[in-house]
Amino acid sequence: WEMAANKTEPKRDSDLLRVFLAGCASICGVTVTHPIEVVKVRLQIKGEVGRQTKAYNGVWHATKVIASEEGIRAFYKGWTAALFRESSYSSIRLGMYETFKRWFGAKDKKSPFYKKFAAAGASGALGSLAGNPFDVLKTRMMAAESAQLSAFAHLRSVMKYQGIKGFYRGLDSNISRAIANNAIKLSTYDTIKNYIITQGWMKEGILTQFCATLCAGFLMACGVTPFDMARTRLMNQPKGEVLYTSLGNCFAKVIKTEGVFAIYKGFLPIWARIAPTATIQLVAFEYFRKLAGMSSMQRFQTTIYLFYYFLKNF
Repeated sequence: WEMAANKTEPKRDSDLLRVFLAGCASICGVTVTHPIEVVKVRLQIKGEVGRQTKAYNGVWHATKVIASEEGIRAFYKGWTAALFRESSYSSIRLGMYETFKRWFGAKDKKSPFYKKFAAAGASGALGSLAGNPFDVLKTRMMAAESAQLSAFAHLRSVMKYQGIKGFYRGLDSNISRAIANNAIKLSTYDTIKNYIITQGWMKEGILTQFCATLCAGFLMACGVTPFDMARTRLMNQPKGEVLYTSLGNCFAKVIKTEGVFAIYKGFLPIWARIAPTATIQLVAFEYFRKLAGMSSMQRFQTTIYLFYYFLKNF
């Protein structure tokens, strides 16, 4: 029976089904790692000029302060908005990746790295357009250090003080972050997993996917932190005020008032969150694909150089 099953041809991938499965996998990831996201946002808004925030002194201190002053439930502030965000942004960015690979001519194993990079970046940018409103609500809910308000209450607040355009604050940083995020994670994931298999270190399976995703998540943390910090600042601006007008303006003001290293605020929780989230998402996605009778992500024979370069210079 097993031999017969191995000979069965996988179903042709359905774009709609792939998007749905990607959304399910992403929800699995965000549910587990959301508390890390809350800590990250609190660290990113610390010391912001023109705002009064708590003086968090690192990851563990922030965790302790949140737990003692706001309760354990505070670690899931913004979780409802995060579910909608994952259902839109992550479903598209992960589910449409292989569609963009087909459009960019990157389905073949010998396709050049830049085509995979472009396909992953395009899927991330498209996902950002759909998910930005939910990202705004999620960020504002996580940053709220006072009583917990519902997503609907934050929605009304944004509409009242900023209008529809308020839901697209930080879109430029979100797209930049998404392009870097997905281009590094998805392209490197394919490359590393294929390298591990072709070198004979492991065979195709969950453990191989886990190891490849951990490496891709590490690289992603190195590239997205500045964009992530700017996104948080842009989306969490005070009622009726505009502290930052764009991604470039945010970088300039933060560096001028807080120092150049301030753009890397939240780096540790970003790194801590990306690896398990990416692992859960990609492993769950491939597992759901197999359950649905779809083919595994195509692998490519390209260089592992980027992995070693970033690991060496971390």
